[in-house]
Amino acid sequence: MHPDVKELLRKSNLRLTAPRLAVLEVVELEGKHRDAEFIVAAARQRLGSLSRQAVYDNLNALVAAGILRRIEPAGRPALYETRVGDNHHHLICRRCHATVDIDCALGAAPCLQPSEDHGFVIDEAEVVYWGLCPACQQIH
Repeated sequence: MHPDVKELLRKSNLRLTAPRLAVLEVVELEGKHRDAEFIVAAARQRLGSLSRQAVYDNLNALVAAGILRRIEPAGRPALYETRVGDNHHHLICRRCHATVDIDCALGAAPCLQPSEDHGFVIDEAEVVYWGLCPACQQIH
């Protein structure tokens, strides 16, 4: 666990609890873009006993604090990652659901300028590119 993550917890006024640290370790060390059920199972392996609700509560608190980012691809469970604050986007395979980070397509956040903002002050654009990964392209 990177020391800066613990510092982020402190700055966010979130206590350093074993369940919270286990959730963070899973997201950071066992692969980003994991869904809550994966995180529940992996955090339980780290701590032994941990309720599903405790994991969900911690995920929600960490997202609200800006320590984790939740992405919600259409038709899929929400995924969690520690890469936050840079308005990056994602590429997702339609077949195997592999998810890859990609940097903004054009310039600084919010990356895209809509044809009409309807008076909104836009601070983020969420873009998901869908396709087939190289491995799935080989499957006929």
